[in-house]
Amino acid sequence: MSFYIYQKSAWPNFVWNNDDLMSSLSEARNLQGRLIGKMESLGFELRDEALLDTMTLDVLKTSEIEGDFLSPEQVRSSIARRLGMEIAGAVHSERNVDGVVEMMLDATQNCFEPLTSERLFSWHSALFPTARSGIYKIVVGDWRNDTTGPMQVVSGAMGREKVHFQAPDSLFVAKEMHQFLDWFNSGNPKVDLVIKAAVAHLWFVTVHPFDDGNGRIARALTDMLLAQADKSNQRFYSMSAQIRVERKAYYEMLEKIQKGEDLDITDWILWFLNCLINSLKSTDILLARIIGKARFWTKHTNAILNERQKKLLNKMLDGFDGKLTSSKWVKIAKCSKDSAIRDINDLIEKEMLQKEAAGGRSTNYELRFD
Repeated sequence: MSFYIYQKSAWPNFVWNNDDLMSSLSEARNLQGRLIGKMESLGFELRDEALLDTMTLDVLKTSEIEGDFLSPEQVRSSIARRLGMEIAGAVHSERNVDGVVEMMLDATQNCFEPLTSERLFSWHSALFPTARSGIYKIVVGDWRNDTTGPMQVVSGAMGREKVHFQAPDSLFVAKEMHQFLDWFNSGNPKVDLVIKAAVAHLWFVTVHPFDDGNGRIARALTDMLLAQADKSNQRFYSMSAQIRVERKAYYEMLEKIQKGEDLDITDWILWFLNCLINSLKSTDILLARIIGKARFWTKHTNAILNERQKKLLNKMLDGFDGKLTSSKWVKIAKCSKDSAIRDINDLIEKEMLQKEAAGGRSTNYELRFD
C-alpha cells in the first residue's frame, strides 16, 4: 500500500480541476494587476521603499516559519546594500542573514534565469554558511544522503514524536530533482504561472531534497514563479508573510495532500490561491504606511533634527511595536533621560509628535498627522 503521493504509480503527474480554481485564480490575477498598476503610479523613491519593505518582510517571515527569528535591522540593511539603496541607520549583518537575503534576491531579481541544481546548491550553501543546522552538521550544497536515517517531518516532545511526512529515499533524490528541474524550466502556456508556483511549492517540499532549508527554498521558488507571473522582478507583496499568518493551515494542507489517495491536488492549489489573495490584499496596508511616511517627511522637509530623533521617527513610521514612552526613547536611542525629554519636547513643538489622548501611569507619544 502506498502511503505518500510520491509512491503512487502516476507520480509526479499531478492533476487538478480548473473549473474549481477559476474564480480564485481570476481574483488573484485581478489583484496582481491592480497592485502593479498602483506601483507604476508611484515615484521611484516610493517604489524603492515599497520594494525594500516587502523584501524585508519576506526574508523575516520565511525564516520565522521555520522558527528562526532574524534581526529586522540587519535584514533591511543587507537588502539595501545589495540593491544599492542608501538608508538611514544601516547596520552590519551576520552571514546567516546575508545568506537568506542573497537567496531571496537571486530568486526574484533573476527570476527569468533558468533554475539549475548548481543554483539550488548555491542557495543552500548561502542558507547554511557554517554547514550546520543549529548544533548538527549537515550536508550543504548537495542533495541529502540520509546517513542518519530517513528524512522525516516530525513534531512533538522526545519519545512522543508524531511523523507527519517521510520524504523519498535519498537514493532517488537526484533523479527526482532532474525531473523537477526539467519541468520547472519548461514553458507550458496551458498552465498559468500562478498555478505553476503552487505545484512547484508542493512538489519541491515533497521531494525534500536537502538536509534542511527545504521550506525556505520552496518559498523562494514560489516567489520566483510569481515574479514571472507579474512579469516583474520587483516584489510588492509577500507570500511568506501570509503563510506565516496561516502557518497551521499551511502544514495541515501539505500533510493532507502528501498523504492523499491520488495525485489530485485541487485542494492544495485552492488553498494556495486564497493565501495569495490574502497576501495581495494585505499589501494595501503596507502601501498606506509607505505613502503616509513619504507625506510626513515631505511636510517636515525643513525640520532640523538630530540623529536620535530621525531614528525614532522612522521607527514609528515603519510600525513601532507598542507605545512610545520617554523610557523607551532612552533605551532605543541610547541616551540619558534628560536628552530623551528634550528630544520629545522639541518634536512636539515642531508638531511632529503629540501626547496620546488616553491617560495612564506614563505618558505615551504618537506621530502627529493632519
